[in-house]
Amino acid sequence: MATLRRYQSGDLAALYRISLATGLHGGDASQIYDDPQLMGHIYSAPYAVLEPDLAFVAETDGAVAGFVLGTLDTRAWLARLEAEWWPALRPRYRDPSETPEAERTLDQRRCHQIHHPPSPPRAVVDRFPAHLHLNLLPQLQRRGIGTRMAGLWCDRAAKLGATAAHVGVNRENQAAVAFWRRIGFDDIDGGNGESGRTIWLGRSL
Repeated sequence: MATLRRYQSGDLAALYRISLATGLHGGDASQIYDDPQLMGHIYSAPYAVLEPDLAFVAETDGAVAGFVLGTLDTRAWLARLEAEWWPALRPRYRDPSETPEAERTLDQRRCHQIHHPPSPPRAVVDRFPAHLHLNLLPQLQRRGIGTRMAGLWCDRAAKLGATAAHVGVNRENQAAVAFWRRIGFDDIDGGNGESGRTIWLGRSL
């Protein structure tokens, strides 16, 4: 049985590891990225470092094998990243904008996000200001742990004043889309087009 607990600073390396191990539509992306830290730089580490009160991990057999983290105010969060997170990373990673988008490697696509962070659609953020990320290694999947972790995060966010939250899920990760819908996150009107790589889902807290 996994133990859910608050994030601790010593867990950061595990968050980077899990981000990479679940970075290919929920599966292992370690063979497709040259830099193993890129996924964590974008999707987990900034939340753990800057919003530790909203970060939780799942620990089993003495090792962290999952996490859930996020922020209460997405717009404020994007501004905070611009001031406190991206400036330290941008000198380390070249902006690949000069390379045509279709020709960029996966590493270059992530580097582009560091220099030009995408924003969720306005229709998403207006109605569901908070957002979260949840990742589990395979040994913790399909055991109800994701549901427990999402509930833990949503309860904590609600206590801190959040009224609604959203998630963005890669369209190709249908297992994750089904999971969020199963626990009460609905497709957001005006947020999802017929194409595009991200499906946006939200729920009240």
